[in-house]
Amino acid sequence: MLTVLLGQAMHDLAKRCAEVIDSRIALETLLINAFPTLSYCKHLYVLNADGLQITDNITRDGVDHAHFGRDRSERPYMQGIIGTTDFKLSEAYISKNKKRPSLTAIQVIRNRKGRRVGYLGADFDTRELPHSAEACSEPDEWRQIKGDPAIRSGLFLQQRVESIMDGRLDQVLPIMNELMCEHGVFHGKLHFSSNRGTIWTVDDPFIYRILSIDELTDPDICLAYPGHPYPERAIVPKERIMDVFNMFRTLRFADDTVYLRAGSLNIINGMIGLNFSCDGSHYMRYDEFLNKSEEFWFGKT
Repeated sequence: MLTVLLGQAMHDLAKRCAEVIDSRIALETLLINAFPTLSYCKHLYVLNADGLQITDNITRDGVDHAHFGRDRSERPYMQGIIGTTDFKLSEAYISKNKKRPSLTAIQVIRNRKGRRVGYLGADFDTRELPHSAEACSEPDEWRQIKGDPAIRSGLFLQQRVESIMDGRLDQVLPIMNELMCEHGVFHGKLHFSSNRGTIWTVDDPFIYRILSIDELTDPDICLAYPGHPYPERAIVPKERIMDVFNMFRTLRFADDTVYLRAGSLNIINGMIGLNFSCDGSHYMRYDEFLNKSEEFWFGKT
């Protein structure tokens, strides 16, 4: 979108800059007059053929003198432009001064003989750019992420210690199931080794709540969260939630060396999160998770 907005305008402006490339005053006057034609631009400037800035920064608030003479030749937006195209819109980068995500458009300035005599630069703050109406979609394919090498190297020196939650799962799992099915909890995580849970509710999704083992084993906790219809957006069928929790139980007890430390379920996007004693993490859809057997995780026969 930005390329479409800027490409022709910067090409035309660069041609005009080439005619006055040796006059700082004329260049800055040209940039000031052209600034309104470059949508969303934050800074506009000209560099010489070596990447040294030969004008002040022109901004919507006036002229910024601080950058005259600055060497921009090593900045990320200057890399790879020669020999490819005369116009380049950079990937996002962190700005040197404000430390904010930014973009820069660079247009090569050529004289009438086609010789490169400089560059026209336009900076953009990503906060001020229009954004696509379509939000980024989180991938739902299985992902495995390795954890701390120090933990992995000592894996076979450790053994699962029975936690309080381990001995009370017959209470914990039905209560978590009830909270998710009937009380508006859309994301829940059980920390088996540290005897706690964390939950997020549809009525107040910006805040997570920590449930102690006493709360996770007391049915009265359901009275603290009002009844709520099962979310229409939920991907996970209500009747499969308990299946997920029972699989968490299986992975917790299947092996005394490699065992589940924490497991989470989000019924809206259908994603499962697992963290094992080796500090490895897995993320996958609930249906893929339920289709995998104990042998898949531990290689047992």
